[in-house]
Amino acid sequence: MGGVRRRTRGQLWPVLQQAVACALAWWVARMLFDHHLPLFAPMAAVVALNTPVGGRGTNAVRVVLGVVWGVLVGQGAYALFGHRHGALAVGCAVLLSLLVALALDGERVTMAQAAASAVIALASGREAGVDRVLDVLVGAGVALLFSQLLFPAHPLKLLRGAEAETFRGLAGLLRLGARADAGDPDLLLPLESHALYRLLGDVDRARTDMVDVARRTPRWRRQRHSVRASSGTALRLGMLANSCLTLARFTADAGGPDRRALLPAVETLAATLSAYAAAEPGRAARETCVRGALAAAAQAPPRQGPPTEAVRLAVRDLLVVAGVAADAAAAAVDARAPDAPQAPPAL
Repeated sequence: MGGVRRRTRGQLWPVLQQAVACALAWWVARMLFDHHLPLFAPMAAVVALNTPVGGRGTNAVRVVLGVVWGVLVGQGAYALFGHRHGALAVGCAVLLSLLVALALDGERVTMAQAAASAVIALASGREAGVDRVLDVLVGAGVALLFSQLLFPAHPLKLLRGAEAETFRGLAGLLRLGARADAGDPDLLLPLESHALYRLLGDVDRARTDMVDVARRTPRWRRQRHSVRASSGTALRLGMLANSCLTLARFTADAGGPDRRALLPAVETLAATLSAYAAAEPGRAARETCVRGALAAAAQAPPRQGPPTEAVRLAVRDLLVVAGVAADAAAAAVDARAPDAPQAPPAL
């Protein structure tokens, strides 16, 4: 429920932007063009903006691309068939528009707009097709105004939000493995890991959007160096997910003394991940995460074996995600012991 509430709160501002953009697109189209109902201007605006905030500008371009191509195909089909052979003409126009949209970029929104525009242009004749292009240009222009100039997404916040959800998922996965009363781990852990990999997909999309925003939005171009560094670090989240899943598996399968030896490190690591997800981004949060991760490494079972190595591997991956160089992270974990505390490695 907490995740649902966070997502709902996070979408209120984008939803308000979509509503205002629709109203503005309608008004501008009515002012600029002499046709009765500029339906497609607000529709194009909401379709372009109804996507994660980092991809709204790209989505606007895809909407225009799909509509223009679909209208061209529909006009060609109208010139060839007129209103005769209706079913055959519609089928041919949709097939050609989808094939070309697939070759252009293969995105669903481009293909859908191309197919719909081809049908509208074929069914309504030349004037309706041209009106649709004009309306869509207005709607997409308003969407670009909102997404690139007025309310551009903060590139680093895009990634941080997706990462925070993944850290919460990793903490839940570890806690599930640590709970003796959690039920059959053979059933529950695969379900949790499936949800976790969906979160990693969100991180990957946010990483791509973050790079695009920093490259294309004037306000954030100066952030490109920080964006590249954050993008490289985010790639390590997949490795951290795999090591946490392995550790959860070992914890769930362990019994007796082996399980009791693993629990302190696993619980400390889960608490560290939860705290890092909730903390405000910054150096202080990363340093706290590093200290918590090293405390988990110090609590690993002293007897060498796969469970101990699983703890150490998860800690190393978390240190790297928190900003520690890979070699420094490995050295810090190797040197960490309960009776030999050391300063955390440099971020």
